[in-house]
This record gives sequence, structure tokens and C-alpha cells, in this order.
Amino acid sequence: MKKFFEIAGIASGVILVIYLLSFTLSFGNGHPETGLSFSELYAKEDFGLDWKAAYEAILNDLNPRHLILMAYWTYLEPQEGSFDFSDLDWQINLAAQKGSDVILVVGQRVPRWPECHIPSWTSSMNQNSYDQALLSYLTAVINHYKSYPAIKAWQVENEPYLSVFGTCPPLDKNLFDDEIALVKKLDPTRPVMTTDSGELGFWYSAAKHADILGTTLYRVVSAPTIGVFHYFFIPPAFYTLKAALIKRFTDVSQVIISELQAEPWSLNGASSLISESMSAQTSDFSASTLLSNFNFAKRTGLSPIYLWGSEWWYWRKIHGDSSFWNLGKQLLSQ
Repeated sequence: MKKFFEIAGIASGVILVIYLLSFTLSFGNGHPETGLSFSELYAKEDFGLDWKAAYEAILNDLNPRHLILMAYWTYLEPQEGSFDFSDLDWQINLAAQKGSDVILVVGQRVPRWPECHIPSWTSSMNQNSYDQALLSYLTAVINHYKSYPAIKAWQVENEPYLSVFGTCPPLDKNLFDDEIALVKKLDPTRPVMTTDSGELGFWYSAAKHADILGTTLYRVVSAPTIGVFHYFFIPPAFYTLKAALIKRFTDVSQVIISELQAEPWSLNGASSLISESMSAQTSDFSASTLLSNFNFAKRTGLSPIYLWGSEWWYWRKIHGDSSFWNLGKQLLSQ
């Protein structure tokens, strides 16, 4: 028994040393590719923006070379079997004109609160009918956009295994697998990306059928029960080593940062940031916080890095604060 505790003590000490040393490790080459996300829904419904003007300003002034855009089921199929692709067509065509490539997010769970964006006409469906409706939406979207050369990858669902966040039905793993298989069948030429929480996810389940895995990277979050919370205890190597393991034990060939926190986490939970004052919005997330997050992400060695929050930067800019906008422009030009 004494020997056991000696070995356990030595092992614990070694693990502690490795953990502490991981804070000093840097895997970045200093020049990751950078991009950003844009959500028509977030710009319009949370910030009350002219979303087209915001998107044009983002593409013209910030000049992102890589974009993540959203195929919201609620927007694209407002009535069962009746599709309207006009707004998303416009976004993708404008990105192509500017020389930007696009990862298009499809599925029932697509970024921005409440995470799941499900048409109201599905509410009376039984499970089998609902599943078929979801797969029919996916079929229509992939078939419509697979001829668009600007699209470089399909993201199927967004953090599907993060059950603690969002207003969503319970994850049906078989349905998720069916979605991935369908997208690969409809377009065998492009890779499929899935995503998981960088801090709370184990990644394997989300990654096992994917070609690319996207991870979130958050440093400062808040919730009514815990208040403001800093992930000070997670080093960059945490993400790097997880990425190495995923590439070793799955068919994933690339791990990227698909969602780098570049905006504050609302102090009021899911409610819009603009319900808070200008100063309250930045009380725990200043421009220097954004720069620190970006430098932290660079040290993981993962690339590309997609910045999350351009809609908020634009809202701040038209309300007199260009600091985030200007910094975002600087980071995207690196």
C-alpha cells in the first residue's frame, strides 16, 4: 500500500509539472489564417441593424478572406416545402465577389441564440415526420448551393453535443449521423465539418464522422448563477493536445478554431447585448481582452481562426466606438 501511494504521488507530481509547463508551450507559427462569422439573424434580430449594410461594411472594410455563414431553416423554409434562398444567395455571391471563401452551417442547430432555429410548422409533427422534414431541408440546401464555388466546406449542426446551452430538442445521435451521411452523399467533393465546445466538450463524438473539426475558444463567460467566469486555468496547449488526439484517433484531417470569442458574453444571459449600456458591455471585455484572446488562440497553433462578434463591432462603431472594429480589421489583415 505504501508503494502504491508513492507511485500515485510521483504520478500526480509529474502530471502537475506537465500541466504547469503547458502554460509556457506555444505551438503557433505567428501567422494563422483568420476569418470571421456573420449571422443575418443576429445582426437583424439582436441589434436591430440594417443587416445588409452591416454585411457589406464588414466585407468592404474588414476584408475577411474566410467566412462562416448560416443557413437558417426558419429563414430558408418559412412554409413547408416552400424555399426562399434569396438573402443567403446574396450573402454568398457577395462573398465570392470579394474573394472570400465560405463555410456554410446547415441543420436545426445553427449559431446564435436560441441555437436551434426550427420552423413553427414542424411543431405538430411526430418524430419520424420531423426527421424527414429536416433531411428534406438539408437536401434542398445542399443541392441548391453545391454549385457555388465560394463554399469550401459544409458545417453540419453547431455544437450538437453541448446540451447545457441553447433551447433545443435532445440530441438524436442517429439523426445527426444521418445528416452527415446525407450531406456527404449529396456532395462528395467538399469536406464536412462538425463543431464542439473547446472548454466543455470531449470532441470525439462530434468528430468521429467529420473531415474537419471546429472548436470554440472562450476566455470570459458569464451566467446568472456564477457571474463572470474566466478560464484562466486552461492553457493554449489544452486545445493543441486535444487536436492532436482527435487527428490520431479519428479521420479528421484538420482542427480549426471556428468560434473565437471576440465579443462579450451578455451579463443578462441570452438577452441582447444592447439591453446593457455601452460601458457595461465592455466591463469585462475590452479591446485589449479581444487582442489577448487572439494572441492566446495563435499559441494553440490551430488555423484558421474565425473571430466571433463582427455584428457587435459594427453596432458599436455606428454608436461611436470604433475600437473593436479597428482592432478586428488589424487582426484580419495579419
